[in-house]
Amino acid sequence: MNVHATPLDLVTLMRRALFAILAFAMVGTVVELVLLEHTEDVWQWIPIFLILLAILIQVWLVVSPSRWGVLALRGVMAAFLAAGTLGLILHFTGNAEFELEMYPSLTGFELFREAIGGATPTLAPGVMLQLGLLGLLYTFRHPELKRGAGDKPSARDE
Repeated sequence: MNVHATPLDLVTLMRRALFAILAFAMVGTVVELVLLEHTEDVWQWIPIFLILLAILIQVWLVVSPSRWGVLALRGVMAAFLAAGTLGLILHFTGNAEFELEMYPSLTGFELFREAIGGATPTLAPGVMLQLGLLGLLYTFRHPELKRGAGDKPSARDE
């Protein structure tokens, strides 16, 4: 191994590590969502669908790296951010509604505290935000975005 790696080699290594971490985290997250039966309504299927779509795009990028694959992954990662934000809102409001049914007099910070720590894990959808940011970081200045339609990737560009 070359002890004096060039900056490009380090960037390539980091990009590959981000790609692997993203794949590992998405597989773990989708397995957990399925095991938790996060499938009761259409809203609960959104993160599962997005993660499976992102995994398919990652397979596409492994088999045939391309500008369109990177752009597709970037688009799905932006959707992860939207889904994570929506999930946080849905989890919080669901918990708040439940707490208000149980204790109608709750208001202000007391209601917030109870809703944040409610039965539905309010911050769990934050995982989608983290995955989305990780994926966007992977696509940031990706070499495939500079390549023309007929250009072939080199091993250093991955």
